[in-house]
Amino acid sequence: MDQLADLSGPTLIQTMVIPWAIKIGVALAIFIVGRWIAKWITSMIRRVMTRASMDEMLVRFLGNIVYTVLLLAVVMAALDHLGIQTTSLLAVFGAAGLAIGLALKDSLGNFSSGVMLILFRPFKQGDFVEVAGVSGAVTEVKIFSTILTTPDNKLVVIPNAQVAADTITNYSANDQRRVDMVFGIGYQDDIDAAQRVLEDIIASHALVLRDPEPVIRLHELGDSSVNFICRPWAKPEDYWTVYWDVTRAVKQRFDSEGISIPFPQRDVHIYQQGGSETPA
Repeated sequence: MDQLADLSGPTLIQTMVIPWAIKIGVALAIFIVGRWIAKWITSMIRRVMTRASMDEMLVRFLGNIVYTVLLLAVVMAALDHLGIQTTSLLAVFGAAGLAIGLALKDSLGNFSSGVMLILFRPFKQGDFVEVAGVSGAVTEVKIFSTILTTPDNKLVVIPNAQVAADTITNYSANDQRRVDMVFGIGYQDDIDAAQRVLEDIIASHALVLRDPEPVIRLHELGDSSVNFICRPWAKPEDYWTVYWDVTRAVKQRFDSEGISIPFPQRDVHIYQQGGSETPA
């Protein structure tokens, strides 16, 4: 009874509660300071990679991996200070790794695909690509997903495994891009005059590249029009400007030159009861 009395009151708090409170406080301090150090180390590594002129997307990806590993080490150190056997904990995690791997196979597949995208670099940050049925500018490649920004400013998140498994079309990979256009004129129009108009429009546009040389040719005799192909070259960022400017200029010049632009028409013949035909 005397021993129980000795453990009551302040003595019980001193011998049990206070030591645990100190341990918890130190563990929290280890976690907070360790997380700050992890962020600082990650920031330094990112600066070094940036100064080495590494791609921004690669810098972010590697920085996220480094921070995750360092933060895991900080958590293990905090748990070890609390008296939790981290070695046994790691053994338990290792034993459960197979089950976790099967449960998270999609996430692991996304991670490995993200590593492959970073290593082989089919695109870089800012490139305009088409992948998995989505077209947009590459904003970032994260550990598990790739983020695109569409032309109408929507943010699209695509799993890395889906990106790596699909066909990737990179419109920004090369510094030149061909603008493919087709213009039709009437069968009664002068094809030489139409050729001169198209050549003059392409030659006078400031954003059209002179090398490679633009191609303007009579391409086919269609059902209701004589079709010219018009294929100038431009920088990727000027593609749509050239496309829209040339289309507008062709319509205006064809109108002023008296060159018709055919549109689908249909002749309707009405047969009267007596057998005579009346065109309408």
